[in-house]
Formats: sequence, structure tokens, C-alpha cells
Amino acid sequence: MAAGYKQMLAEADSAVQSISVDEAASLQGDPQVVMVDIRDPRELEREGMIPDAFHAPRGMLEFWIDPESPYHKPRFAEGKTYVFYCASGWRSLLAAKLAQDMGLDARSMRGGFGDWRKAGHAVAPRAAKG
Repeated sequence: MAAGYKQMLAEADSAVQSISVDEAASLQGDPQVVMVDIRDPRELEREGMIPDAFHAPRGMLEFWIDPESPYHKPRFAEGKTYVFYCASGWRSLLAAKLAQDMGLDARSMRGGFGDWRKAGHAVAPRAAKG
């Protein structure tokens, strides 16, 4: 039988360093840290995002990270620390594990964007595509 999501989350949690929303907020502005929002575009339009975060939809993450992919994004080749977040922390934990397995220095933000907003940290509207 295949591993269920709970087992996958437990395995990711044991392998990935997770940080609190307050720790993530303290990293804002650090040029060596990239906040990565993996939520669906509709979530970003509805709720906003962390200011200056990079949006990488979860469904494209493997392709955007891999430098051999025709969809590779140079943002993932900068040798920085990547802090992944989603709405509550589950998707971003799995995304951070994947990114770590692909060679990135990846973290997950516990509690996700929901806890970020509850803590009163800054929220920005989704940047317009240009």
C-alpha cells in the first residue's frame, strides 16, 4: 500500500527544518533568503501574499527548480535559503522536502499564511503580471 499523506508529512517533518511565522518575518529583507509562496493563484488574488515573496505554484515546482527543465526559473539557482509557505503549512512542508531533495537549502514556514496573517505580519496584494 502506498504511503498516505500523514506518513508523507511525518517523513517531511523529520527531514525539513521548519520555522515559525515570527522567525520567517525576521528574515524578511535578508538578501540571502527567498520566501516562496506555493499557493494557487486564486488564493493569492483572494488573500494577498507576503511582501516580496516569489510565487511558485506547487504544480510547477519540480520543473522550475530543475536547471535541465525547459521551465527552469533562475530564481531557484541563486544558492539562497528558500522558505516555502502555503495556507496552513502542509503543502509547503512537502514542497520544502521536495526542494531539499533537489538540492536547495529549503525551509518550511509552520502555520502557513493563515498564521502569518493572524500574527499581524504585513500582507501585500499579488503583484500584477507585467
